Amino acid sequence: MSGLRVVPIWRHGREQLYVRLPDGRNIAWYDREAARVNLLGEDRRDDVLRVLAPFLTGPVAVGPLPVPTPAELARLSLPPDDDLAPNRPGEALLIALDRSPAVSHRLRPDPRRRELEAEQTVGDILDDLDGAGWRTLHSVPLPGGDRVHHLTIGPAGLFVVHAVHARKQRVLVADPMVALGRREPQPLLRRLRADADRASYALTAEVRPVLALVGPAGLRFTTTPREVRVLTDPEVANLARLGGVLKPADVEALHAMARDRRTWARV
Repeated sequence: MSGLRVVPIWRHGREQLYVRLPDGRNIAWYDREAARVNLLGEDRRDDVLRVLAPFLTGPVAVGPLPVPTPAELARLSLPPDDDLAPNRPGEALLIALDRSPAVSHRLRPDPRRRELEAEQTVGDILDDLDGAGWRTLHSVPLPGGDRVHHLTIGPAGLFVVHAVHARKQRVLVADPMVALGRREPQPLLRRLRADADRASYALTAEVRPVLALVGPAGLRFTTTPREVRVLTDPEVANLARLGGVLKPADVEALHAMARDRRTWARV
């Protein structure tokens, strides 16, 4: 018996199978999406392949870690405090609620909870696109206290996605105003276009705006919004079906730039 065991780990919506020694150290992992078994050393190669055999789904490349790309090297050199990639969907709201929890009230729930639900719903959908070659950052801070709810980068290009809680409400879009139920209309599309412009300036690339409505009871337009895609939460995943614009290397390079907090300091 080799004493090796296989442990499944989920990272960014993708399952990787880690091969561990009895003392818990990793010596290899199998990435199904990349069809590759990465070895940290060649001395246990046969044992690793033997224990992974029931999990392999076809021909795979086997060998030591590939030479890192420039984008990967940039990520490795990024100070942890400046790395936005670990941000969870709704990160800013999670921190705010932890620091200043609202008094529970049955009839008037904290509106931040609804906002957080919307960001988490949309963020989870975008994270699920990781296997299709997309990379998403959440709660990207902008100067002045503003933030981008989600920045997603993939074969179809770059998008800033603003999530809005619209559960069981009828939504009227009259560019630039958006009205939820009986609430006062807000110029959300103007703000969203401004966020996209700031992101374009920071990344020196075209960034397109998306308004994501979570759970609306109905959606009506007075006219087609200018430049902005307005989607319900089930439609957000359709971004992955848009025509290809970026190559995988371009996606990774833009993601490496966008995840650096310093990229956004002067927009």
